[in-house]
This record gives sequence, structure tokens and C-alpha cells, in this order.
Amino acid sequence: MPETVDLASLLCSRLCHDMLSPVGALSNGIELLRDERDPEMRQRCMELLEQSARISTDKLKFFRLAYGAAGGFGDVVPTQEPRDLVQGLVGDNGRIVLQWAVSDPELPKPAVKVLLNLAAIGIDALPRGGQLDVGAEKRDGATEIAVRAAGAKIAFDKSIGMALDGSLAAEDLSGRTAPAHMIRLIAERSGGGVQYALSDEALVMGAILPDA
Repeated sequence: MPETVDLASLLCSRLCHDMLSPVGALSNGIELLRDERDPEMRQRCMELLEQSARISTDKLKFFRLAYGAAGGFGDVVPTQEPRDLVQGLVGDNGRIVLQWAVSDPELPKPAVKVLLNLAAIGIDALPRGGQLDVGAEKRDGATEIAVRAAGAKIAFDKSIGMALDGSLAAEDLSGRTAPAHMIRLIAERSGGGVQYALSDEALVMGAILPDA
């Protein structure tokens, strides 16, 4: 139980960190709009408010399924849902192209959570933009997931890699590494595993989750 509580707290910390920027932009935009009288500037403020509201909504929808229970779904999730969620984050970034290669109409919820969190790590690894390839396939009683982030600059904190492979000490976990730790726990509890490979050109991550 303590491990579960600690992980939930760390994930909440990560969620708050990621939501701070778009929500702060909403607050600033409302303040500017209140004092602005120029019609053109007011229109610009409205556009920024709409953008910040969309980004906030996209992130909350993503976190709901990636971190939370997502009670609106059963044991399986239509794959259009995670595709829309990842596309929302990629679209908000504006510098990343998504290549989606998931043909199965549904995937088990644990596999979807792993896929979403690996995709988020891939997006974070592309600060200058690039291409994010996301693939998954149900085969031989398991779901195989692969995510590849390729671009001009790959930013990947070694502590995230350590959380993925299980070599990061529990006391060193943080909001930044908690999603990677959760990925490993989900994979291991299903009898599977997760791995990654890093080069100057790309970050490749994969997971196998046997069916329950």
C-alpha cells in the first residue's frame, strides 16, 4: 500500500507540473482581456485563451487514461481513443509528426496505459520536433508495443531509463520518473517487461504484456 500511495502522489505531482503552464496561460489571458480595449488585441487574447483551453483539455483527457482509472472504459479500450489522445499532445506541440501503426480495434486497458505513457516519454524526448512512431499488436497471447522518437535532438534523462529498467532506487523516484516506473510495474505485474534503446538519432522503447 505505501508504494501505491507514493506512486499516486508522484503522478499527481507530474500532472500538476504539466498543467501549470496551460492553466497559467489561461489566467494571464483572462487578466489581459479584462484590461484590453483594442479590438485587435482582444481578438488575439481570445485566440490565446482558446489555445490554452484546448491544450488543458487535451492534457487532462490524456492523464485521465494514462494515469487514472478511466472508469468510462471496461477491460479493453477502443484504439481510436489513445490515438486521439496522442494526436492531441502532438498537435499541441506543433513540431512532431505522428505515425500511428495500431491495427487492432481494441487493446487491453493496461496495454493502453503503457502505450500512452511511452508515447508521452517519446514526445518529451523531441524538444526540437521530429517523428513519433507508435505501434501495437496483439499476437500469441500478448500485446506488443513499440514507440520510436526520432529527431534532430534526443533529450532523454538517464533517470527515466533507470526507472524503466528497474535500476532506480525507490527513494530516488520523482514526478519526472514516476510514469516510467508505473510502466515497468504494469508490465511486470502482467508477466511481461519493458526495454529501451537510445542513440543520437532516436529513442526506441518497447513493452510486452501477456494477456490476463
